[in-house]
Amino acid sequence: MNQDDHIITRRSMIRAASVTAGAAIAGKTVFAGATAAADTAGADTPAPADPPAGRYRIDMHAHFLPPRYRESLLAHGHFLIGGYPLPEWSPEAAVSFMDDWGIQAQVLSVSDPAVAFVRGAEAHDLARYCNDYASDLIARQGDRFGALATLPMPDVAASISELHHALDVRGLDGVTLLSAYDGIYLGDPRFEPLMAELNRRKAYVFIHPASIPADAKPELPLPDFLAEFTFDTTRAAILLMTTGVLDRYPDIRFQLSHAGGTLPFLAGRLGVVSASPVGEIWPDTLPKVSLLHTEELLSRFYYDTALSSHPSAMGSALSVTDSSHIVFGSDWPFSQLTFRGSGDPAPRLQETFDIAGRLEVERDNQLRELPGLASRIG
Repeated sequence: MNQDDHIITRRSMIRAASVTAGAAIAGKTVFAGATAAADTAGADTPAPADPPAGRYRIDMHAHFLPPRYRESLLAHGHFLIGGYPLPEWSPEAAVSFMDDWGIQAQVLSVSDPAVAFVRGAEAHDLARYCNDYASDLIARQGDRFGALATLPMPDVAASISELHHALDVRGLDGVTLLSAYDGIYLGDPRFEPLMAELNRRKAYVFIHPASIPADAKPELPLPDFLAEFTFDTTRAAILLMTTGVLDRYPDIRFQLSHAGGTLPFLAGRLGVVSASPVGEIWPDTLPKVSLLHTEELLSRFYYDTALSSHPSAMGSALSVTDSSHIVFGSDWPFSQLTFRGSGDPAPRLQETFDIAGRLEVERDNQLRELPGLASRIG
């Protein structure tokens, strides 16, 4: 994608004007800055666009801690998650946060360590509790919440069973997986039956990073959520690519946390084989091995903006995919201590996207990929 793709064009402004004229979201105008942005049309570089006004955003990286789940975390010594103090959470606090920052709905997921800190029946029961809690919340406030299923991983058989309950019985919108379980990353053959089932269902799957054991990482004066989490997302994504999972199961739609971690930066290195003599002489009649079509595989992932709205991160993601595969995320409530000043969970998106692009990233893509949520919002 080149620079011109981000310039506010006549077509984008027509689209913005048509949406403004034809729809109001939550009783408020969608595009507060349309007139000002129109004055920049034809410029060599995109001028910062005022954020659209009103409650329009769909938050695809938002967490919940239902009471029994939070109590279990504390009982097992999980006072910090990725180096971040375990926050309080309630539906009321979530709605207040959404109302403050123009968010119409949050798609809730359980963060690291999911339910992998317990095993067997206890893990299955805790996953079931989280999924039933989320479904009951949606039944009460379906216009403000969606949810992604919690699975009792790394138990694959139990996870496939819970997948049926969460999606078919309770009607959740997709699935959450951690990047790794007990140091075993997604892409490992042990998870193959689950991947096959997710593909059969054409599931939307959010990959959240897992904490790295202390003996498997260097000591840094930073909490894991600032740097280590991005590396773990990268490892999971690379293994999904290089083990052929993306090729075997092309109907799974994977969302990567935090703009894909360092994955976009590594695109050229990962794709070096395709530019080698091996890639140049590979017969067209044979399926390409994973490293021979890295660019296409990278473009399939969805990249969220959680703690990653800075132009350097968004520009990197846009170098490997287009705006149809970028989705707004806040990482709330785990990110709440980082919100000072404006408090906006994506404070610099306007430096990368024009108004129409922001609507796509912050709303349209989500409603396209999660039709159940779209039908509840109306």
